[in-house]
Amino acid sequence: MLHVERVTKRFGGLVANEDVSFDVDAGQIVGLIGPNGAGKTTLFNCIAGYFPPSAGTIRLGAETVAGLRPEQCAKAGIARTFQIARTFVSMTAQQNVMVGALLHERSVRRARARADELLDFVDLSRAAERPAGSLTISEQRRLAVARALATRPRVLLMDEVMAGLNPSEVREAVAVVLRIRDRGIACLIVEHVLEGIMPIADRIVVLDYGRKIADGTPAAVSSDPAVIAAYLGD
Repeated sequence: MLHVERVTKRFGGLVANEDVSFDVDAGQIVGLIGPNGAGKTTLFNCIAGYFPPSAGTIRLGAETVAGLRPEQCAKAGIARTFQIARTFVSMTAQQNVMVGALLHERSVRRARARADELLDFVDLSRAAERPAGSLTISEQRRLAVARALATRPRVLLMDEVMAGLNPSEVREAVAVVLRIRDRGIACLIVEHVLEGIMPIADRIVVLDYGRKIADGTPAAVSSDPAVIAAYLGD
């Protein structure tokens, strides 16, 4: 599904990602973790079209998407959310999701129906007519997920969807991620809340100083000496 092959991203003399490779299959949850400054969000931005990689390639199925603009990546089937939920605060929750649906849907009526379906999917039906700016942080995160899903992605990139949430809200977010997985959508998740991502991920990819230092099951990664050193120091 998603193939990241030897991706490097340089900003002048700064190497933010170096020779990173991994795959995410359909219906698979892959966690992307690492200390602050490890290059996780930069890699997300390369995959979603915000930055072109300096080297390497990114493919979605057989299609090369490296270097495409964000809107082209979205049409190809890559959607993303952001660490700070980017909602249209003066628009209703329903209207926010309709914006995503209109990427492919030309009927406003069908876009509205799609929005209602996805608001129910993320447990926000009761907030459909409320302004997005009035929602809690947890609700805005789930709203952003619903809007991303409305673009009909094959791969969903989620950037710290659980950050800043209380345990009950983390459980709600986890439940949504599992339902997305069950729809066959590939999920790549940057996350610092390890107790949220570790139990549900099929694989964990670990970055440190822009390089991949581990790639395996949560159990294998959590006991990897290189990963322990990256988080806790030598």
